[in-house]
Amino acid sequence: MGVKDLFDLTGKAALITGGSRGLGLQMAEALGELGARVGITARKQAELDEAVKHLSGKGIEAAAFACDLGKLEGIPALVDRVLARFGTVDVLVNNAGTTWGAPAEDHPAEAWRKVMSLNIDAMFLLSQQIGKRCMIPRRSGKIVNVASVAGLAGNPPGMQTIAYNTSKGAAVNFTRALAAEWGRHNINVNAICPGFFPTKMANGILSVIGDAVVAMTPLGRLGGDEDLKGAVAFLASEASRHVTGQFLAVDGGAWIAG
Repeated sequence: MGVKDLFDLTGKAALITGGSRGLGLQMAEALGELGARVGITARKQAELDEAVKHLSGKGIEAAAFACDLGKLEGIPALVDRVLARFGTVDVLVNNAGTTWGAPAEDHPAEAWRKVMSLNIDAMFLLSQQIGKRCMIPRRSGKIVNVASVAGLAGNPPGMQTIAYNTSKGAAVNFTRALAAEWGRHNINVNAICPGFFPTKMANGILSVIGDAVVAMTPLGRLGGDEDLKGAVAFLASEASRHVTGQFLAVDGGAWIAG
């Protein structure tokens, strides 16, 4: 098999949570450009419709599935809809997430639970559903969890996101644990740890510490519109078939330099 063939996703079905904008849409583009049929989920139907229009304009077969993953009881029904459309899921990208900014001593308990519910509970339950119903029976699958460099270290000065950081650290270890369990089923489970990208979620904190982040980043810039494409293409394809339980920081070197 040639190198280009290793990255070919023609005929595969991929599901990307939080896929209507930002990093999720960027990864949906990447997998679609490699030939995958792409399903995207998010809460807002209008944003999903716009994303499908964008992907279709690039010649990508795409479908939208509106779902609030924070409401965990709706996850099995979401999987029902995806399977009715695509028949299976070969690649699952757990990207949906949220954050909350507050000093640890004043962090609301309900906000902590909201972050953990979407960032960890939904990741687990959706992976469990896709694993049991698609990947384990077929003895094949790729799960890519979007963690964060925030899960690899503490907060830089000026950043007060203890729930988010904790959830992303949990996502890294969830990746290791699931990879160890499901390797016998020929399922690869890996994580991407993005640094700072100018997304809707990150723009608030970047307005405060953006200059400092760039200054401490060896490559001297924030992440861009195509900087996750190579990472997700690698981890979602046969190019990474002997890689599992790993995390890949995509942050311009800031985590190492810090």
